[in-house]
Amino acid sequence: MSGDSDAPWARGDLRLPRALLERIDEEARAAYGRDEESCGVLTGPADDARLVDDLVALENRANKLHALDPETYPRTGRMYFDIDPLKFERLIDAGAAAGRPVKVLYHSHLDVGAYFSETDAQAATMGGDAPTHALAYLVTSVRAGQVDDRKLFVWDAASRGFLESKLTVE
Repeated sequence: MSGDSDAPWARGDLRLPRALLERIDEEARAAYGRDEESCGVLTGPADDARLVDDLVALENRANKLHALDPETYPRTGRMYFDIDPLKFERLIDAGAAAGRPVKVLYHSHLDVGAYFSETDAQAATMGGDAPTHALAYLVTSVRAGQVDDRKLFVWDAASRGFLESKLTVE
């Protein structure tokens, strides 16, 4: 795993303000209206490792990629998210430098529930044996345009998989 593998936020049990949760939900509902998954990152102060208090929404490029080359990209934004890897790496670096690290990668699922899919695991590990960044992962479920669930997931080295973790809304 690149970055600080001992990052406390990567072990879960995170806290976030209700106002931030409402922004995440709003992003998820808006993306549902565009027939695509929402995606972005959650940041927080380095000196309060378990707190996330801001978000940076990212563009889901999946529909654009599908429109450009449906053979190479057969799935649409309804089925997965694709973010610009350069923008993502810049956010990781800038957050670390500013003392406000990226702690969570979030995205939504449309009409299928809040779970960590095989596609999610492949994205987090870049097809490798462990996540490429020390992050937690928030999945928000949107059904019929309404948020109905959300779950936080973290990497568990012992099981070599992603497990649900506690998320506290303040």
